[in-house]
Amino acid sequence: MLKNKEKQSMVYKIVIVFILIFTFTNTVYADDIDDLEIPDWSDEIIETTNTNEEPKINARAAVIYDRKSKKIIWGKKENERRPMASTTKIMTAIVVLEHANLNDTVTVSKKSGGTGGSRLGLKAGDKITVENLLYGLLLVSGNDAAVALAEYVGGSVEGFAKMMNEKAEELGLKDTHFVTPHGLDMQEHYTTALELAKMADYALNIKKFAQIVNTKNITISINGRSKNLKNTNELLGNLYGVNGVKTGFTNGANRCLVTSVNRDGMNIITVVLGADTKKDRTNDSVKLIEFAYQNYEIYNTKDIINEKYEEWKNINENRIKVINGKKNTVSTKLEELDNYFVPIKKVDEQKINVKIFNVDEINAPVQKDDYIGKLCVYVDDNKVLELTISVNKGIDKLEFFDYFKNFFINNFKNMEKAI
Repeated sequence: MLKNKEKQSMVYKIVIVFILIFTFTNTVYADDIDDLEIPDWSDEIIETTNTNEEPKINARAAVIYDRKSKKIIWGKKENERRPMASTTKIMTAIVVLEHANLNDTVTVSKKSGGTGGSRLGLKAGDKITVENLLYGLLLVSGNDAAVALAEYVGGSVEGFAKMMNEKAEELGLKDTHFVTPHGLDMQEHYTTALELAKMADYALNIKKFAQIVNTKNITISINGRSKNLKNTNELLGNLYGVNGVKTGFTNGANRCLVTSVNRDGMNIITVVLGADTKKDRTNDSVKLIEFAYQNYEIYNTKDIINEKYEEWKNINENRIKVINGKKNTVSTKLEELDNYFVPIKKVDEQKINVKIFNVDEINAPVQKDDYIGKLCVYVDDNKVLELTISVNKGIDKLEFFDYFKNFFINNFKNMEKAI
């Protein structure tokens, strides 16, 4: 029989092992079980945000991003690199939707079936379509679904992460890097609130993605058996205009939420990263949404830009002198933008003004597209847009023969006047 000290030592070792296992699993789980519970929130949150005051939020980083203008309405450390937990799955879905057939059947591997954290409930050998895996990925934040999709599309988790990073580079996301398809905490796995908003904006242009993240409940099939899924997004179906996007939680990232809202044609994305509790991330998101819609509108500057440019052109274009050119004046053109929209505060609509700055002279030879000046749009004293004014047609420099010819022409004119 074991002595008392040996028994105590064995018990101590067992306890230590369990503590380590518990600590490890709580550290790496993304969208853990407690995060699947929908918190209580009330209209009081909305009522307290109907002011002109800047939002006061708990989240470490956040942004309000307007989808039409592609501009920031409001931000808090929106360019700071941070872990993003299962909001990672937005990019996972993008890559899958651009490289896989929704009707393809995937056989779940042992690695996928053994993935911890929030789960769809897959086991090794299960058969499930890509489409159903995407619902499991985006509605219940299944880490097992993420690995199954990664292995199917990328050959491995590592191969898929490479595809995710290539897509991030293609989208110009310079402060985003992926290591996994699910978002479990890794040192080199990060993004920013702003780049996550841009990522979601791109994803929502994919019809199937937008459809999935706007789904509250659905029944899918695994091995021919039905399974009901409920979306973890607590705002979907509970706040006017919300139509997605994705929740997230790890101990390293804390609570995260990306939300898409469309009200009366104004479509925004809010991102909160690093909220202390799920209630905080919910409250923060509601505050940002209501602040945006209460205080901002999206203004099309195209008409006022064209009007002010034409006014300037009629008065000032001929005043720009070409030195030593075959022509004395230039013709100009205004830069064309793909997007003339800007978010402005409703109270500032009368403060929109346009200023144009230009050179007084330019030396020949003049090349087409040479810089002449710029047109700037201001809201009060804040510049919101800048367009370049450039040369529309090139002008050659005078040559010796031109000087000689001009000399005789000018003298001939002077003689005619004398006569």
